[in-house]
Amino acid sequence: MIPDEPLVLGIETSCDETGVGIVRGHTLLADAVASSVDQHARFGGVVPEVASRAHLEAMVPTIQRACDTAGIALSDVDAIAVTHGPGLAGALLVGVASAKALALSLGKPIYGVNHLAAHVAVDQLEHGALPEPCLALLVSGGHSSLLRVTDITGTDRGVDPMGATIDDAAGEAFDKVARLLGLPFPGGPHIDRVAREGNQVAIDFPRGLTSRRDLERHRFDFSFSGLKTAVARWVEARERSGEPVPVADVAASFQEAVCDVLVRKALDAAATEGIEDLMIGGGVAANSRLRAMAEERATKLGIRVRVPRPGLCTDNGAMVAALGSTMVARGRTPSSLDLPADSSLPVTDVLAV
Repeated sequence: MIPDEPLVLGIETSCDETGVGIVRGHTLLADAVASSVDQHARFGGVVPEVASRAHLEAMVPTIQRACDTAGIALSDVDAIAVTHGPGLAGALLVGVASAKALALSLGKPIYGVNHLAAHVAVDQLEHGALPEPCLALLVSGGHSSLLRVTDITGTDRGVDPMGATIDDAAGEAFDKVARLLGLPFPGGPHIDRVAREGNQVAIDFPRGLTSRRDLERHRFDFSFSGLKTAVARWVEARERSGEPVPVADVAASFQEAVCDVLVRKALDAAATEGIEDLMIGGGVAANSRLRAMAEERATKLGIRVRVPRPGLCTDNGAMVAALGSTMVARGRTPSSLDLPADSSLPVTDVLAV
């Protein structure tokens, strides 16, 4: 019989990080990550084939490192959880195949979980049980989503999308603007760093989908393609005129525009739904300006903000283990061993059956 606080090993391989986490209940025991970001940096973005090969090489050592850190043997775990979507197809296949092998060899149940829902569940490792309902703002390189969460395990549409990006995700815009400014990949941390020396109101960049007309159709949706183009044109105009580009001011003004839209729409959604708890997750949730702005504006509205520490915002195995642990604790039926990798998995499909 599985205990009330199950020991769960989670595997995450949706993009360029090989993550293996081990949790007991809501207690994090190990969070081992092997990143292939350096292999992708010279290309200015993630190369799927490179990521898949890196996962193959890193999987066994990362699992061993997690077990050593947690002080357990693989046979001690009660269940295996794995990201089965969304993400890069080849990368997902490596993780899913590894999890199946472990589940079959150890005789343990397997839970194929949704990458996006896992970004919400990880907050439980830092702040305890997730308030339900809550509003989740997920912002990363591939996703910008607003979710109404009434059951993180997904029963009865427990994770319900209210809005999403209609073009570039926030993290993708950070990467592209960083490249324009000559900053390294991935762009988010470098823009955040450089922006601290800049003036966030120096340049009035556009806020996508915030006009009255846009709000009628896309009240809770996001668009960062126009903002990215506006930054590119501004930089090109300076370069054509022979004037130096004030990198810090551009970074700060761009970051302010992104964070303003994200926070504005998230708090509007929370107020509309009468929800008092806002959870922010995904890689962009590590951004210092986003965290500060959300806290400042939410406090004025009486809305509580929960954001995991930066190390738990980026892709990791701990978030997968956290969601798997909740699945086990709530008695959700495990996935079957013919579990697929689904690169376009919708957020409403939280657990593979």
